[in-house]
Amino acid sequence: MGQTDAAPLPDPNDQSDTVTIGAGAAYIPDYEGSDDYRIIPAAAIRGRVSGISFFTRATYLYVDVIPRGDGSVEFDIGPIVGARLNRTGKVDDDFVDALPELKTAIEVGGFAGITYHTLTNPYDSLSFRLDVVKDVGGAHESTLVTPKIDFGTPVSRYTYVGLSLSAEWAGGKYADYYYSISPAASLASGLPVYDADGGFKHWRVGALVNQSLTGDLTKGLSLFGTGGYTRLAGDFRDGPMVDLRGSGSQWLAAVGLAYTF
Repeated sequence: MGQTDAAPLPDPNDQSDTVTIGAGAAYIPDYEGSDDYRIIPAAAIRGRVSGISFFTRATYLYVDVIPRGDGSVEFDIGPIVGARLNRTGKVDDDFVDALPELKTAIEVGGFAGITYHTLTNPYDSLSFRLDVVKDVGGAHESTLVTPKIDFGTPVSRYTYVGLSLSAEWAGGKYADYYYSISPAASLASGLPVYDADGGFKHWRVGALVNQSLTGDLTKGLSLFGTGGYTRLAGDFRDGPMVDLRGSGSQWLAAVGLAYTF
């Protein structure tokens, strides 16, 4: 960030309380592996209270219970809780819609990782994290493991950009619940019988831009946009719901307004 701004630059180690609330609209696949898309309301929150950071991603809440110190390296660890809504209601594809409706999965778990700061400027961050969640709501009853890399930096006092890369592994019960097709389900839907195995599920890349409209990145109103591409793999991509009726390539986009207090 340049030194030409009139106001002094903020302390990169500032641990003051802050909360950002965002709302907008998201463009997402109709189900995991669909080639039909829909627009839904979207909301997000992130912040820090008494040194404890928290943020949401999609329908999941993360809480980092280790406050940041003054050094360039910090450790991240905390709980995750969220809901998976895949195929819990009507979908546009008539063949997939004829399959049994699924339950909402309530997933809980945790994350651990490490973040490096001041790689390119005093305000950037490069994070390596591992998320592990398990369904406790009686839906797929399986475990998902997700390694992630995130890099974010302000490019001025008013503009922030972020990039992410992740992969995901899913257990056999997850694959069976969402992607297998039993003989009875095949008869009802017209899709062929399919027995899916767990394993490497997908890789994903994403990007985020946040542009301040009033104040700067530390306060006031801002406009955000985010997008991502996911590529399904293995039995998750080869199943009839994806291979015959959908697509292994999945796109996501969201835009909205946020306010930082």
